[in-house]
Amino acid sequence: QLQPVESGGGLVQPGGSLRLSCAASDATLKDYYIGWFRQAPGKEREGVGCISSREGNTNYKDSVKGRFTISRDNAKNTIYLQMNSLKPEDTADYYCAAGRRGGSTWCSVLELWYDHWGQGTQVTVSS
Repeated sequence: QLQPVESGGGLVQPGGSLRLSCAASDATLKDYYIGWFRQAPGKEREGVGCISSREGNTNYKDSVKGRFTISRDNAKNTIYLQMNSLKPEDTADYYCAAGRRGGSTWCSVLELWYDHWGQGTQVTVSS
């Protein structure tokens, strides 16, 4: 059973950067599209962005476009979420999820397309 694991969260000042990682020790991620989601305190979980399994096609939530970048390193079985110019409103628990029902050159920021979820990593943006 695929179990993604997130890492890299922490406390960062506004304007700073963090890189989150999503890895799996018990399965290969190369055949899965990967989505990044976040849930802020008192709010519903929302999709941040995603990357397809083939061709590395990406989609992003409008509010993070130009600041966040998703990439994948299949040799390391890891997907990254590079977050730059962080804002206090980016504070949330961040989750990665894996799916493959939608196809290999496609991905979505809708939760219903994902079957395997990590436990999350906390990101706090504060001075």
